[in-house]
Amino acid sequence: MKIVADNRIPFLKGVFEPFSQVVYIPGRSIKRDDLMDADVLITRSVTKCDASLLKDTTVKLIATATIGDDHIDREFCKKNGIEVAAAPGCNASAVEQYFLSALLTVARNRHISLKGLKIGIIGVGNVGKRIKKVSELLGMETIINDPPRRENEGENGFAGIDELLKQADIVTLHVPLTNEGKYPTCHLAGEDFFSKIGKPVIFINTSRGAVVDTSALKKAIATGIVEASIIDVWENEPEIDVELLNKVDIATPHIAGYSIEGKTRATKMVVEAVNKYFGLGLTIPVTEQKDKSKIVDLDCNGKSFQDAVYEPVNMSYDILNDDRILRSNPESFEQLRRNYEFRKEYNNYRVKLNNCSKNIEDFLMKIGFEIEMNY
Repeated sequence: MKIVADNRIPFLKGVFEPFSQVVYIPGRSIKRDDLMDADVLITRSVTKCDASLLKDTTVKLIATATIGDDHIDREFCKKNGIEVAAAPGCNASAVEQYFLSALLTVARNRHISLKGLKIGIIGVGNVGKRIKKVSELLGMETIINDPPRRENEGENGFAGIDELLKQADIVTLHVPLTNEGKYPTCHLAGEDFFSKIGKPVIFINTSRGAVVDTSALKKAIATGIVEASIIDVWENEPEIDVELLNKVDIATPHIAGYSIEGKTRATKMVVEAVNKYFGLGLTIPVTEQKDKSKIVDLDCNGKSFQDAVYEPVNMSYDILNDDRILRSNPESFEQLRRNYEFRKEYNNYRVKLNNCSKNIEDFLMKIGFEIEMNY
């Protein structure tokens, strides 16, 4: 058996070598010739898996270490007997960490109280569900939109897109990128979308860059329809729009899901997919490592709930550091992603509380911090 794998997938090297020949290649450099005698392609979103790459190759399985598979031509794969496996939900908690750090940072910088605001969540899958939960823990009212789920599950609290845009103070996108089908999302957030927004909003995109029409977003920012914006994913990556970069509040290089734990889960799911398909009987060696030595001291005396929870959240992930690096090196977008130092999620941190209310303690525990009380 032969496996061709993206050389940037962490914790993969050494796993399959006892069972297979494994060739590691940079994701953007994988070519058709590399796959002529390959059984498996293990990839990330930077590799476009379509007919030009796969035609007349021997690939039987594509396993992508990503939650989405818009880089894979599923129709071609289906017609040619190529199975596709993704890693849904692998980075949901990492995106939640990114979202919370970003939103609390923007709220702090703009002196916005989040409690009581309405947040519109478009796409309520593995990530969107977590965003809904943490938003409600912050005291916000959630409005959810997910047409496929609404069709399958009934009304069940789902709002139409027009209703959501009219009411929301914050709009956040968590949808896959699709160009066809009943509910295409390519340029979902275009001029018509922004024209339906009822009041100035905080706009967040951590889904896929092409879900948003860059020109429409720049216009919405210029006219004040979008009063603050957080952008992690960009059209035409890695060639991002520098004008948009200079307009948004927080800009990062497509790393919202880049935690050690998220990457570990993705690799584990990829390994499991190959293991199952070929019946290798492999015991999955990839495990999550927790580091409880990281301690955050939090004194809540004189601080609001929002200011208090900001401190450990920011300590675990200072999003403005990633923002500063991208702004100073926008031409290095792909290198920043490739060389990113994966952050650790909340469950690696212990927070020592002093003079803190029960609701602060409960919030921090519910999002994953380990709590230690100082009496």
